[in-house]
Amino acid sequence: MRKKDGHVHTPFCPHGSDDSLEMYVERALSEGFEELTFTEHAPLPKGFADPVPGSDSAMSHSELEDYITRVTSVKKTYSGHIKINLGFEVDYIRGYEKGTESFLNDYGPYMDDGILSVHFLKPGSEYQCLDFDSDTFLKMAQSAGGVKKLHELYYETLLAAVKSELGPYKPGRLGHLTLIKKFQKAFTADFDLKDLQLSLLSAVKKNGMELDFNTAGLRKELCGDIYLDEWMIMEAQKQNIPLIYGSDAHSAKDVGAHYFSYEETLV
Repeated sequence: MRKKDGHVHTPFCPHGSDDSLEMYVERALSEGFEELTFTEHAPLPKGFADPVPGSDSAMSHSELEDYITRVTSVKKTYSGHIKINLGFEVDYIRGYEKGTESFLNDYGPYMDDGILSVHFLKPGSEYQCLDFDSDTFLKMAQSAGGVKKLHELYYETLLAAVKSELGPYKPGRLGHLTLIKKFQKAFTADFDLKDLQLSLLSAVKKNGMELDFNTAGLRKELCGDIYLDEWMIMEAQKQNIPLIYGSDAHSAKDVGAHYFSYEETLV
């Protein structure tokens, strides 16, 4: 099996680092990777107001052509050394499916790989970013009617994402399945949502999707875990759902981070 990092960001990420594409690739090579997918945050749907201070959740539409050109160039430069995929991390936002499908129809033909993720929820009267910071998470939980209600909303939205009709270029991998537990050390999730989560995994299987084995949570102070529960990994393996390692690197040094956690699941 090829050693692949399937979730890597770039200098086009407004909340990431200025590390060059080449720095990411060189790091991947030094870590023995044979394949790497650049999955920059796709522009948010037109008409959707980024709720994050600074509006820096995703690249702008004006940067798309440059992103595609730069990644295509790096693919050629490193051809024969490492397989590089041009991809996007696309946000699924309820109520904005048409805008997302329109983006994918326009730019999907350039994609070699991609991730469909949920970052934005509407627990009350407005959308908020669930992984921005712990204060925002608390406000979202209060608006939702509690931490459990917010978790339920998150998994229901993931399920809607998996079942969504986004056209022929819909990304085939579901991003960081348990991102909702990013602040778990501050907001204990001492409740069972396994039925809902099992329904989600069944839908992933039915729709022929992969799962992002995302290790970024190990680098987050209030999480300390990968973004998949152990039982989910076992269930995915039982159902033959592909698990694709993703560092979710926003700087070159994090490419390949905690890959050993992924290797251990394959033993």
